[in-house]
Amino acid sequence: MRSRTKVLAIVLAGGEGKRLMPLTADRAKPAVPFAGMYRLIDYALSNVVNSGYLQVVVLTQYKSHSLDRHVTQTWRMSSMLGNYVAPVPAQQRVGKHWYLGSADAIYQSLNLIRDEQPDIVVVVGADHVYRMDFSQMVTHHLDSGAACTVAAIRQPLALADQFGVIDVAASDPGRIREFLEKPVDARGLPDAPGEVLASMGNYVFDADALVEAVTRDATEPGSQHDMGGDIVPAFVRRDLAGVYDYRDNVVPGATERDRGYWRDVGTLGSYFAAHMDVVSPLPVFNLYNFEWPIYTSNGPEPPAKIVAAGGHAADVDEAVLSPGVVVSGGRVVRSVLSPSVSVAPGADVEGAVLMHGVSVGEGAVVRNAIIDKNVAIPAGAEVGVDHEADRARGFLVSDGLTVLGKDHPFPA
Repeated sequence: MRSRTKVLAIVLAGGEGKRLMPLTADRAKPAVPFAGMYRLIDYALSNVVNSGYLQVVVLTQYKSHSLDRHVTQTWRMSSMLGNYVAPVPAQQRVGKHWYLGSADAIYQSLNLIRDEQPDIVVVVGADHVYRMDFSQMVTHHLDSGAACTVAAIRQPLALADQFGVIDVAASDPGRIREFLEKPVDARGLPDAPGEVLASMGNYVFDADALVEAVTRDATEPGSQHDMGGDIVPAFVRRDLAGVYDYRDNVVPGATERDRGYWRDVGTLGSYFAAHMDVVSPLPVFNLYNFEWPIYTSNGPEPPAKIVAAGGHAADVDEAVLSPGVVVSGGRVVRSVLSPSVSVAPGADVEGAVLMHGVSVGEGAVVRNAIIDKNVAIPAGAEVGVDHEADRARGFLVSDGLTVLGKDHPFPA
């Protein structure tokens, strides 16, 4: 009977991502590039598809054009077998308003669940970097008898005030006793007093229980219509919520170093730090796990090319170079270069994330910076070397990083 359990996956991808500005000035947070070739949403979708769930809807809202285009062009399934990844924009099906929160997004999209009639609904966010086999979580959910299961990752007790924290009882550590939003007085786990279980924003529901919960929440006065803030606590109050410890998830091909990796890239600092995890000699997040690939598409980009030019030898180390990158006699260290980036002779790039089509001119210097799409850095210019000079030129300086948004003009 288990083998016939029907699962629908819902990816919540309507986030605005204000803390990632200016990277989200022209795109939704899940559409932000990550690790050169990919978009953030590719990680959530790859996890769902690798888990064997091939009927997937992506709920979009904020500045969703590039996100919808990427999903439509990249994530094509066999329609003959009934498989699909479908972007679904906000449609005002229940009134003249857009999504009021993640729970309201599902409520306004209940037609998708009614059409598919699944037994189980897997609900995941679209803006975290990790690998996870959701089929193991679904099996745990079915065995537990819970109507709602929340994926949780262990975090130090000292960081509890940064997360939604799951409190469990020593007598039944699989059940959620209380769901606490960024508590300042959290208690450690029964088996690890120095740790807490933090919600990952991934859930498994019995389909009928989810439909009932979001329908009831839609009429609750004072509700924020949020999955973590309203729906999960409602299940907890009825003793119907369980927890799944991410530590128990075993992904094929994972190494001891990158097993259990999960990064919330909600700020510019964490976004940059996650890129440094990728480029380290023994990567904390390994892009080269071919047993659990991260899927994407880049079109007809040629291979990356590294050549000596202008009397300068190319020097590249601890760097991720995407298709179409050309490093001509420049230096690139501890950096991630997206497709079609060019680095000219004598240029020096270190600790940088350069997105699609960025060009670094001859002799230019880039340090500790995030440069969005199509920015041209002139010959001899400096970015990230002097923060006061960067601010004077209208560049954003945040978390020790200099950040230039998409198509940002470089002042003379």
